This record gives sequence, structure tokens and C-alpha cells, in this order.
Amino acid sequence: MNTGQMLMTIGAMILLSTIILRVNNNFSINTSTVYDSKFAILGTSVGASVIEEAMGKAFDESTVDTSASSLNDLTNPNKLGPETGEVYPNFDDFDDYNGYTKIDSTMPSAIFNISCVVTYVEPNTPDVKSSTATWTKKISVTVTSVSMKDTVRLSSLFSYWVFN
Repeated sequence: MNTGQMLMTIGAMILLSTIILRVNNNFSINTSTVYDSKFAILGTSVGASVIEEAMGKAFDESTVDTSASSLNDLTNPNKLGPETGEVYPNFDDFDDYNGYTKIDSTMPSAIFNISCVVTYVEPNTPDVKSSTATWTKKISVTVTSVSMKDTVRLSSLFSYWVFN
């Protein structure tokens, strides 16, 4: 082999090495993106499950066994959360989820940290917390995980309808 052939061989090896490194880098980026998407979907599913569970409860402690006819019948905004002696999973009304936190380790791929906040809101301004009782409550669920790059935030409104 002469010097020209040796230089061409070295150049070809450098080119091949560069191509292999770029392909491996692209596979690594794609794999990371797939995992990020998977964990975001799982986090959304976990958060949505908590919201659906809360929506299946009574609107307020005062509406568990009867109906409320006045805003004065509803729980004071400063007292939202589980009543004395109530612990998950025995919540009986929507606002019991205020302050609720949970670590979900049921999935083999990630551990999710879930936290909830329940507030009174006005239907026309659902992003503004009301300092007084209203016929609409908002649950905000935050899902985090060390496996996820982003935080999943979900919210939903639950209204109580009174017909006079």
C-alpha cells in the first residue's frame, strides 16, 4: 500500500466514524424524546384519574346527603379539605382533595408525585381564586416525576346547580 492509498483509507475511516457517531446521537435523541412523551402521557393519565375520582364525589360536605339552597350552606373557603377524621380513599366530597398529595409508584417505568388544590372560583373567571363560597369549585392537579422533564398541570371545574 502506498501513501496515497493509506491517506484515503484513513479519510474513509474518519468519515465512517463521523457517520456512526451522528447516527448514534440521533438514536439517542429520538429515544429520549420517546421516553419524554411516554412519561408525559402517563402523567396526564394519572392526573386525569385523580380529577375523575374527585368529580365522582358530592360537591360539598353539605350536599353529601341533602341539597344546598344557599351559599351559606357551603364549606367556608378557608376550611376546604378533608373534614376531621376523613382520610383518602374515604373522601366523600370534592373539596376533600384540597391539599391531597400522593406518590404513585404503581407503574414500573416512573414514580409520580401528585398534588391537588381545590378553590372556589367564579365561572366567568376560573383562574381567579374566590375568597367567598361560590357554586363552582376548581381542582388543580400537578404531576411531577424525576423521569419527566416537564410538569403536568391539569384543572377542572365542578359546579353545583340550584333550581328554585
